[in-house]
Amino acid sequence: MTTRAQLRKAALGHLEVGERTHLGKLAFFVMGKKFVTVTKDGVVQLWLPGDRVVEALTRHPQGERFGPPNTTIGFAIALKDINGMHLNNLVDAAWAHRAPPRFTAARQDGTGEHDLPAAIGAPATRALLLAGISTLDEADRRTDEELLALHGVGPRAVARLRQAVRSRAGTA
Repeated sequence: MTTRAQLRKAALGHLEVGERTHLGKLAFFVMGKKFVTVTKDGVVQLWLPGDRVVEALTRHPQGERFGPPNTTIGFAIALKDINGMHLNNLVDAAWAHRAPPRFTAARQDGTGEHDLPAAIGAPATRALLLAGISTLDEADRRTDEELLALHGVGPRAVARLRQAVRSRAGTA
C-alpha cells in the first residue's frame, strides 16, 4: 500500500513539477503537462506510453487503462493496491513521458559530461544539471543557499558536494 504523501514525494522529486487541484483531483504537472493525478478515493492515474501501460497491467492486473474510447492515455490503480517502489517507477516513467526532452536529457545523471559525485543522489544531480551546474568547480562557486534553492537539492547533497570539493583539494 502506498500513501498520498509517498506519491506526492515521488512526483515532486522530479524537475519542474507543479502541484494543484484539477477537476477535483490532486494533479502534478511538468511544464503545464499533467502526468499524475490522484482522486479523492485514492485512485492514481499516470500518463504513460503504451508499452509502459501494458507492462503495468501485466504486473498489476487490478489496475486499468484509462482514456477516451479506443485510446489509451495511461494506467490507473488504487494506491492501496500498489507498493511504493512500483509506484515510484511508474511516476518516473510518467514524468519522463510528459517532460520536455531537455529535462529528460538533464536527468541522465549516470551519463554525460559532469563530475558531480554520485553520493549526492539522482534528484540533486538532475537539479544541478538542469541549472547548468555540471562540475564540482561550478557547484563550489555557488553558495549553500543558492544550491538549496534548487528543487531536489537538500542539506545532505550540499554537504556531500562540499566534502567532494575538500577531498579533491586534499583538505578532507
